[in-house]
Amino acid sequence: MTDGPLALGWLAAWGAVIGAVIGSFLATLVLRWIAGRSIVAGRSACDGCARPLTSYDLIPIMGYLIARGRCRNCGGAIDPLHPLAETCAAVIGGAAMVVRPDWGGIALALLGWQLLTLAMFDARALWLPHRLTALLALSGLALGGIALGVPLIDRLIGAAGGFLSLFAVAGAYRALRGREGLGGGDPRLFGALGAWIGWAPLAPLLLCAALAGLAVAATRALSGDGDWRTMRLPFGTLLAMAMLPVLGGMLWM
Repeated sequence: MTDGPLALGWLAAWGAVIGAVIGSFLATLVLRWIAGRSIVAGRSACDGCARPLTSYDLIPIMGYLIARGRCRNCGGAIDPLHPLAETCAAVIGGAAMVVRPDWGGIALALLGWQLLTLAMFDARALWLPHRLTALLALSGLALGGIALGVPLIDRLIGAAGGFLSLFAVAGAYRALRGREGLGGGDPRLFGALGAWIGWAPLAPLLLCAALAGLAVAATRALSGDGDWRTMRLPFGTLLAMAMLPVLGGMLWM
């Protein structure tokens, strides 16, 4: 797709711009879905006063900065998830095109945007919508070879092995402790990730997520924010974050 550094720069810039626009939609999707509101019906409006947002308000990232994080009509705070999602999605789009300035970069960006969406859902509501994890799995089986060059058989094994391994862990924990240790969406997400990366990187992915979870739990416990032994953490968010070093290792091996 590119013939030199200048073309690569333009491609990365377009990836970032498109990513920012997609991030705006993803933030709205997450907030409306969690609140039980329609995802597609109605214009974007202030959550406080219901004033329809103008085109200036809807400019990704800049709209939030210009308004200083508050509605220009009622002064109510704009949910910071909007600029966070827009920034992260822009970085994903731009970085994907730099790493893979071809169709593989587009596939990587789609992976990143889906992970961002699921990470936001889990961080906000400890919920991984099954429809989104199913979409992640299907897109992994369709695009994982283009994005990462992983053979289809490895991705099929990764999808089945990822789901079954965490499903077994959840069942064993429930039998031993008499309570849930993993959310029902975590095995599905792990299987969906296996559909993208294959079976081989699943162990280091799980290790990275578990270590991150221990670090978060220890930090919260030391700050007096609950007992680490019963603390509920968004493990889906941790799995999504752990994909960064795993993908980095796969792309630069």
